[in-house]
Amino acid sequence: MNDAVPELSSAPAPRSRARVRAPELVGKGGWLNTGGTQYSLADLRGRIVVLDFWTFCCINCLHVLDELRELEEKHRDTVVIIGVHSPKFVHEAEHAAVVDAVERYGVEHPVLDDPELATWKQYAVRAWPTLVVIDPEGYVVAQHAGEGHAHAIAALVEELEAEHEAKGTLHRGAGPYVAPEPVATDLRFPGKALLLPSGNFLVSDTTRHQLVELAADGESVVRRIGSGKKGFGPDAFNEPQGLALLDEHTVIVADTVNHALRAVDLASGAVSTVAGTGRQWWQGSPDSGPALEVDLSSPWDVAVFGGKVWIAMAGVHQLWTYDPQAGTVAVAAGTTNEGLVDGPGAEAWFAQPSGLAATEERLWVADSETSALRYVDPDGHVHTAVGTGLFDFGHRDGEAGQALFQHPLGVTALPDGSVAVADTYNHALRRYDPATGEVTTLATDLREPSDAVLVGEDIVVVESARHRLTRLRLPEEAVRVESVAHRTQRAATEVAGGRLALDVIFQAPAGQKLDTRYGPSTRLLVSATPPELLAAGAGAGTDLARELVLNPEVTEGVLHVSAMAASCDDPAGGTSRSETGGEYPACHVHQQDWGVPVRVAEGGTDRLPLVLAGMDAPTA
Repeated sequence: MNDAVPELSSAPAPRSRARVRAPELVGKGGWLNTGGTQYSLADLRGRIVVLDFWTFCCINCLHVLDELRELEEKHRDTVVIIGVHSPKFVHEAEHAAVVDAVERYGVEHPVLDDPELATWKQYAVRAWPTLVVIDPEGYVVAQHAGEGHAHAIAALVEELEAEHEAKGTLHRGAGPYVAPEPVATDLRFPGKALLLPSGNFLVSDTTRHQLVELAADGESVVRRIGSGKKGFGPDAFNEPQGLALLDEHTVIVADTVNHALRAVDLASGAVSTVAGTGRQWWQGSPDSGPALEVDLSSPWDVAVFGGKVWIAMAGVHQLWTYDPQAGTVAVAAGTTNEGLVDGPGAEAWFAQPSGLAATEERLWVADSETSALRYVDPDGHVHTAVGTGLFDFGHRDGEAGQALFQHPLGVTALPDGSVAVADTYNHALRRYDPATGEVTTLATDLREPSDAVLVGEDIVVVESARHRLTRLRLPEEAVRVESVAHRTQRAATEVAGGRLALDVIFQAPAGQKLDTRYGPSTRLLVSATPPELLAAGAGAGTDLARELVLNPEVTEGVLHVSAMAASCDDPAGGTSRSETGGEYPACHVHQQDWGVPVRVAEGGTDRLPLVLAGMDAPTA
């Protein structure tokens, strides 16, 4: 989600590191997962602290939560991971919503709720997710933005353990994490629902890693599918979400954290894998081919459209298809760049598509991070019905060009050609009518609705944060709602007009070097909203340093920066061995997208540093 160096360092990190005194941890919402204890940095002295700046809407943040689990377990007596929850959306600043998210995503470390972004600002963070490492003496020693840094942090932790053990400044022992009490409910943060041919409902019980079949009343449990323990075996799921009926006997499941599609036989309840390897897709991996040989990335929803199963691939901001006849998968739309761009599928940009609904003529898409409702036509072109981009959201009815949603996760086709939108962070069910171009509100006071299914004249809504299905009669008249509009809380960076030096800082982790075996190992893509903001410097390249020229007639906007760097173990410093005895370097991809609001102002900066990995040390 979304934030070359003057000199791009590919050499192993030196033993002496730049150290900056870590600012205090401050958050108006207080601490979670600590049994009520409030902490300061002084309380954590002697431990290695990893700050994880995250927000619960962000799929990349959820990926990093999983990346950190092994580190958390292996170094539990020396490392304290602290999630600093830093909201993008207004709803994410609600303390109760943060409490829900911590449980929903199985966060097993302390979390500081920072609704006003106080600690975010003190650490000069520019992107979700960002990881900051603080040594046992209270100094910042590393910063990483985006995904793919767990290996580098693990290596740094081992160095810090050895260094501070020798100095006597490392204190081992139990950490501050206190597990919350479990709550007994039939469903726990359900994600999606499906009406079965029998009239029963199948619900993805996401947090409990199961599917639950409910009777037609939407309440009585008929059976559970899956053991309830996260896994990738024949009786296990890992935070499943979307459901689609392939035929009267088979349901396709978006098994989100397993990065896979599963098939469930309705008669027996047997589960099989039909697409994905269980590994997360990374840049450079194949994006088409035999379905069981191609990696996927956090599939969030599925729908049958045009004879294929379409996949909302939230983790890479794309739509993919699975062809059950050919047994193949392929990208159908999206470039992996995060944003809102319409056009042919190969040129379109999405931002965490999370809900799908198919009619004969359109595949509707709830594009959550742009708070948008979009659709794909039969020719594969992408169109936006409602929504303007990554930073504008709210609850506003009326003409589609000025209507606003807030992080919608679901969309449902209605019989009259309109669609109902599960407007998740507005706690509402909304309606868009293509015939009139109008957006209205059907119902409010729904707690984080994430999906809905049509049952006769009723619509059954998945109220995720109330852990239930709620049946509503489709109203004939809209609900009157006072309009509100928001922008993300991040303050704009004040920049000088004219030339702006963009520096993406990447320092290969100790013992690694840039992977140049097959050409350039770095990539940089820059664009802007509005496009006229950039007079020069837009486009793709391989240098992580670039001079941008801002248009003097555009005084504010958003710079979109996407960076990638690949590093491998340095053979000079040791190698890994393959099972056949041959030597090979283990390689890692580091990547991040930034959306940086900027405002031209007198005295503004003429340099914009974005840390991918390392520490920024600007030249004088």
